[in-house]
Amino acid sequence: MELELERTPLDGFTAVLGTAVAQEETMESIVPDACPDLLGICDTEGVVCLHRKEAVEGRVELSGTIHALLLCQPDGEVGLRRLEVDLPFTCTADSADISPNCRIVAEPRLRGADARLVNPRKVLVRADLVVDIQVFAPETDWACAAVLEPEQAGIEQLNESCETCVTVCVQEKPFTFSDELTLAGSRPEAEALLKWRVSLECGEAKVIGSKLIFKGNAKLQVLYRCTDGGLSTGEFDLPISQLIEVIGAGEESMCQVHLILTDLECALDDDDGRTISLTMGLLAQAVVREERNLVLLTDLYSTVYDLDTQVKSLTLSRIADRGEREIAVRELLETGILPQDVLDAYVTFADITQSREDTRVSLTASVNVNLLCRTDSGEITAVTRNIPVTCPVELPEGAHCTCRCYCTAPVYAAPASSGVEVRFPVRFGWLALTNSKSAAVSAVTFDENAPKDHTGQPSIVLRMVSGGERLWDIAKSYGTTAQDVMQANALDDEELPEGQLLLIPRKR
Repeated sequence: MELELERTPLDGFTAVLGTAVAQEETMESIVPDACPDLLGICDTEGVVCLHRKEAVEGRVELSGTIHALLLCQPDGEVGLRRLEVDLPFTCTADSADISPNCRIVAEPRLRGADARLVNPRKVLVRADLVVDIQVFAPETDWACAAVLEPEQAGIEQLNESCETCVTVCVQEKPFTFSDELTLAGSRPEAEALLKWRVSLECGEAKVIGSKLIFKGNAKLQVLYRCTDGGLSTGEFDLPISQLIEVIGAGEESMCQVHLILTDLECALDDDDGRTISLTMGLLAQAVVREERNLVLLTDLYSTVYDLDTQVKSLTLSRIADRGEREIAVRELLETGILPQDVLDAYVTFADITQSREDTRVSLTASVNVNLLCRTDSGEITAVTRNIPVTCPVELPEGAHCTCRCYCTAPVYAAPASSGVEVRFPVRFGWLALTNSKSAAVSAVTFDENAPKDHTGQPSIVLRMVSGGERLWDIAKSYGTTAQDVMQANALDDEELPEGQLLLIPRKR
């Protein structure tokens, strides 16, 4: 006969892959006929848009486009001209645990980009691409919490409470954002847009009912040529909010939303030097986790029957730590030139590494600071310098930490005596999880026609308690109950001092 057990469902998603795929993309491009010959390339920047992500057996495949924006000096013209080159990319990541029903969270970014002239009518563009990839597989699991109707078979059971974190939902939503933006009145009018960049961040995210509501922000920065041939910049903060349908998530869930670009169009109104049209294709990728108190049936026995017990091993995740911290960076960069003015400044993130010393973990972001400078002679040149930025956190041994970094404000840059002084904030966001194994009863059977035979056994035993013994183990070994032992010895609780003599009544 099989005992009926109370089962707690643990359906959700388990992480089967977390990796960063780095690759270099290059392309030669012909200068369009409408553009004159090029004398040189002053600067190159790129915007990454992800178009497709798919899980197949043993692999994930992603593809998209890197939109490279080149600032060029055309022959016979005053001022800079924009040249756009699109670099398609495809990348893959392998794991035997990946199947077509897996969910993918991907965040592409550029560590940097550059270009050079092959000849006045051809350019060679190079982009250093990284895609951070997380893959989640759906999982159906359960744990036994208790025996239903234990008294019918004389069952004694041991239940233990523990905390676990379940990834209950991995969901995404594509959407479009469009707006007409106006340059501030303090800025000069624009004649042509030269470069643009968008940084995306998600702030508040919470579950209400069956909806995940999140609010975020898109920061748009543009570099443009003024009507007098000079260069100027514009910055815009654009609030974003959306709803995502989620299933199985409670309102106390922890929500992480990753926003990425799938398309970007930025154009200056032909009839107005102050109006910019912006259209963004966006993808919100949500990972929803829930902390639960889980009761496990860890041991049992019967005072009436011999039991055949099966045990299963459970992997339980727990949140060791999560948080955000902003690090203010202030550095004097040696540029190798004497800049008269800094026309544009921005950062890109290369690698994010972790090092540990006991419980202290240093999260270090390798930050590339990109400057567009004008010298005393009027020459415009690009300078890139690397700055390591470190954020220390305290994490327990064995914790697996994932970290994201982004710049939360425009980069301040100004010429100094020996280079350029830069100031900018870097925000670190981290989530640390620990995994542990727990054993729990999964099935119990017994022969109801073969009860235990207690013939010839003493009705009571005198027993001394050894160090560290539990009342449960003593009662189980003698086929009695903890409650009977407590009553026989007038005990108020199950704590047993070492060396105490116990009267142990036997079940008859």
